[in-house]
Amino acid sequence: MYLGGFIVAWLGMRSRAKKPWSPIKPEQVDDVVFYCALGAIIGGRIGYMLVYGTQELLADPRSIYRVWQGGMSFHGGLAGVLVAMAIYGRYIGKPFFVMTDFIAPWAPAGLMLGRIGNFINGELWGKPTDSMWGVVYHGEARHPSQLYEAFLEGLVLFLIVWVYTRKPRPTMAASGVFLLGYGVFRTVVEFVRVPDLQLGYLALGWLTMGQILSVPLIVAGLVLLWLAYRSGSIAPAHGSTPSAPTPKRAH
Repeated sequence: MYLGGFIVAWLGMRSRAKKPWSPIKPEQVDDVVFYCALGAIIGGRIGYMLVYGTQELLADPRSIYRVWQGGMSFHGGLAGVLVAMAIYGRYIGKPFFVMTDFIAPWAPAGLMLGRIGNFINGELWGKPTDSMWGVVYHGEARHPSQLYEAFLEGLVLFLIVWVYTRKPRPTMAASGVFLLGYGVFRTVVEFVRVPDLQLGYLALGWLTMGQILSVPLIVAGLVLLWLAYRSGSIAPAHGSTPSAPTPKRAH
């Protein structure tokens, strides 16, 4: 599923990079995907072990390498991708948010495939339900919360960000839309998703770690959108050169 997500992102970025207003060149897309893949996998694993698998990590530090046993965190993967884009953006001379805006429309495709993978693996199930769309798991009908997330965090969020970025937008705006959308959708689905057994509910009988980690994303998304439309600056196309400022006339 990770591989499928990277392929979709590569195809989408290649297509978007051919637009005359794109700040990223088509020949730079391969490197962007490579750095994103490293950031997602390394950050996702480290994030999971630090937040959800702390006891296991302390008991056996080598467990951080056992990715075949499962355990990846979206929030950790997001942090890893952000670090990767900061490094690569610095290398090619592009501002951080120009890089994150460029990759934002394609991240939901990876999320959608990842949640489908959760469903296939029989993990991260929802609460018991008597609804007609409940899925029987271990003899009990449950909310297919993985599919809810695949639909909202994946398909719906992809359509929102993809349509929104079909024309140039102020720098930081695309990143803000993605963070806001993901944070809201993840928070909503957490109400019908069973929390990780090693953590359980953290407060009030319903608050989960996923919701706590999503609140900063919602706040960050709103702040980025406000800053983006306040400044109104749009990243220059990859083929353009910055123009010299027009001198002011003396009065």
